[in-house]
Amino acid sequence: MDWERFEKQKDFILEIDKEKEIYRQTHITGAARHENDSEHAWHMAVMTWLLAEYSNEKIDVARTMMMTLVHDLVEIYAGDTYAYDTKGKETQELREKEAADRLFGMLPEDQGKELRSLWEEFEKYETAEARFAHVMDNFQPMLLNDSNGGIDWEEHKIARRQVEKRNEKTATGSKEIWDYMRSVIDKNVEKGSLKGE
Repeated sequence: MDWERFEKQKDFILEIDKEKEIYRQTHITGAARHENDSEHAWHMAVMTWLLAEYSNEKIDVARTMMMTLVHDLVEIYAGDTYAYDTKGKETQELREKEAADRLFGMLPEDQGKELRSLWEEFEKYETAEARFAHVMDNFQPMLLNDSNGGIDWEEHKIARRQVEKRNEKTATGSKEIWDYMRSVIDKNVEKGSLKGE
């Protein structure tokens, strides 16, 4: 065994456990508490396996699942930026790139490059896998929010236009899932959970 390599891997494994401490604005089903980043990533990975048939293009399911598991690890250092936080969005890219340097730099070089590559692929939104991973990233919190009566949208006074702007590329990953998401938006506007503007 290469003990130096193993130590780097072990240290990374313990470091990413901190993802469980990064809480998001979305509540878990039943609204008992907010979900954390690791719960979000796990949920997205399972959703990817279940819903891959709705991707507009054939995807490498395992690669896409891994992308969903890795995409928010940088938030261990960069923090979670709420989807509708315009001020936080101004510094998000820089904070996350610095976090990626630090986090993926902990690993043996080959594994660090591979995980960094998956993270960058997700961020660039150019491959079928990245497009579908983004669908999952937008659909998962919408499903939870809808199941909880839209309380997260109500709490933050979110409007239809904001949700539609966030999802302007969602149909490029899955037209069918986007069609369903639009019906969720319409329903929540109608009942007042989302502002109609």
